[in-house]
Amino acid sequence: MSTSPAISRLPPLPALRDFIHMYKLQAKKILSQNYLMDMNITRKIVRHAKVRENDWVVEIGPGPGGITRGILESGCGRLDVVEIDRRFIPPLEYVAEAAGEGRLNIHHENALKCDVGEFWQNEEHRPPSIPWKNANLPNMHIIGNLPFNIASPLVIKYLKAMSYRREIWKYGRVPLTLTFQLEVAKRICSPIACSTRSRISIMSQYISEPEIVFKIPGSCFVPSPDVDVGVVRFVPRKTPLIKAPFEIIEKMCRQVFHYRQKFMIKGLKTLYPKELEMELSHELLKSCRIDPTMTSISLGIEQFADLSEGYYEQCKRIPGLFHYDYTRPKITIENLSQKPMPEMIEFLDEKEQENNVEAEKWSLKDFTVS
Repeated sequence: MSTSPAISRLPPLPALRDFIHMYKLQAKKILSQNYLMDMNITRKIVRHAKVRENDWVVEIGPGPGGITRGILESGCGRLDVVEIDRRFIPPLEYVAEAAGEGRLNIHHENALKCDVGEFWQNEEHRPPSIPWKNANLPNMHIIGNLPFNIASPLVIKYLKAMSYRREIWKYGRVPLTLTFQLEVAKRICSPIACSTRSRISIMSQYISEPEIVFKIPGSCFVPSPDVDVGVVRFVPRKTPLIKAPFEIIEKMCRQVFHYRQKFMIKGLKTLYPKELEMELSHELLKSCRIDPTMTSISLGIEQFADLSEGYYEQCKRIPGLFHYDYTRPKITIENLSQKPMPEMIEFLDEKEQENNVEAEKWSLKDFTVS
């Protein structure tokens, strides 16, 4: 990769509308494609993502390259784009040539299946990693105007990787700036006791601090969707608000929010086989001091933390419980008892890691009296 200083502006390129005409890039409904044609808005997304000169960026779903141009104009050092639709590769290659050698790297892959952290694995000029406890964020970003049909599963994939500090989050608290249907964006950022509160609210907020940074009218897209769009920026938290494996928290949230308008205990019981539901659900509620007649939307992160951590202890005590699925009651926890369950990973800060390394250097011979 070229190590020359990043340029702040691209040379003149055909307008986005001309690009679409030149390459016959008609949006595919099956892929939920909606193009952002207004460069003022694409540049606004890049500004809110806080991309600065020489930063490294991954863009998900660049399409014809509207946000791509905005990112390159910011003076980023390197941009990797992930695009599943082969039709967009030639126009992106055109932009890559204009951007200069090594700045724009194109990956024809499915974002739901690829590990974006691997793109930079062996790059010696990669920006330095920054420990999670540090107040500063790495000079790295993920940005994307996501197709509506993959937005929710993709953000769950990223939140899981974030919780385990895998993929791109092995380099530190890399922020995400993504587009969603406005309704989904509101659910992600929903406060307690709000009608939009949902599973994804808890999953997003316990591991990161999501914020709707601005809204985009649907009329700004081609073709125009029937809904407006929210741009959400996720900043990973230094310390997650719940101390349990991601899968445990996700299952707890999914089941408790299953009956949104009912008492929360109705959803909680679905975590357990019929013969154990009364005993174990009340045991959990008693230990968490939670009123079973509360609704799911009225539970705060602290209460979900107590529920998830308590349920995790029950799962460790009762083999097979985590894998139990109330929709398949014939498969008992005894049948599932040999399946491994997720384990909590304790992350050490740099000082603790250094102390552990020093401790490992000692052996009995160091204390032998001659």
